[in-house]
Amino acid sequence: MKYRLKSPDGRPVDKTIDDTWNRVAGALAAKEADPEVWTPRFKDALTGFKFLPAGRIISGAGTERMVTLFNCFVMGEIPDDMSGIFDNLKEAALTMQQGGGIGYDFSTLRPKGSLVKRVGADASGPLSFMDVWDSMCRTIMSAGSRRGAMMATMRCDHPDIEDFIAAKREPGRLRMFNLSVLVTDDFMRAVKEDAPWELTFGGTAYRTLPARELWDKIMRGTFAYAEPGVIFIDRINARNNLNYCETIHATNPCGEQPLPPYGACLLGSVNLARLVDRPFEDGAGVDAEALDKLVRTAVRMMDNVVDASNFPLEAQRHEAQAKRRIGLGVTGLADALIM
Repeated sequence: MKYRLKSPDGRPVDKTIDDTWNRVAGALAAKEADPEVWTPRFKDALTGFKFLPAGRIISGAGTERMVTLFNCFVMGEIPDDMSGIFDNLKEAALTMQQGGGIGYDFSTLRPKGSLVKRVGADASGPLSFMDVWDSMCRTIMSAGSRRGAMMATMRCDHPDIEDFIAAKREPGRLRMFNLSVLVTDDFMRAVKEDAPWELTFGGTAYRTLPARELWDKIMRGTFAYAEPGVIFIDRINARNNLNYCETIHATNPCGEQPLPPYGACLLGSVNLARLVDRPFEDGAGVDAEALDKLVRTAVRMMDNVVDASNFPLEAQRHEAQAKRRIGLGVTGLADALIM
């Protein structure tokens, strides 16, 4: 019901789940040279919920609406100037308008109280601009049907990191954000060795504190408030297969996929519970041949999403079509084991 195509006045256009599968299968098969061959194959993969594409695909494919088929994006680097900050806010609003969640690294903004030389004033700091993003997200959400989602990250050596860790303890603040600290290998070594840790920005050291004190603040916040999360950013970049051509600073809002600037989150799941042969009988097991066939079809469908989707920004289109990232996982494992 949630992803059923509806008219602007709320009346269902997809009368049945079969209508939804036909719509999605047809839209993705349209990118094939022989769509009449692939439409029934894609429809079969969807029927019975054997393959579950991400929600934006089910709700948006084949609707002819200006919406993205990607659930989430990581956005571009925010320049440390007013024009660049609000250019990025506009990009965020356009992305959320089409249904995409967003992730941002706010480490690039100068800390609160530092001098802005051109105007002779003190900077308000990254958290004040995060409040602006938060208001934008609530406003965009109020005009649509999907709850907005954002991730904000900040490096563990940013001078405002302690305020970042504690920000959501203020009632009502930054409620549209998930927060995560970018933890470096150097910081973890300092924690292990009980060494001092400098908080720096732009080559200037603002203050020093014990690394374990900062780590303790992160851990206590995570234990008591479930935030901030921890992202081992050096490990992520070291193990990224594309680290020769990109650097990662943030993740999608839920945190499961680290992405480069303008990278997109394109996910789907194979439902193992629908592939059990002879369920609840002796010798029951996953049909390996059916699984192999379904995985191949699902990968093809998801790759077609890259070409079928609208993109809020041209930079997002270029990134998605150049690298064609997909993530195919499994669901229903516990049910399959019971069966």
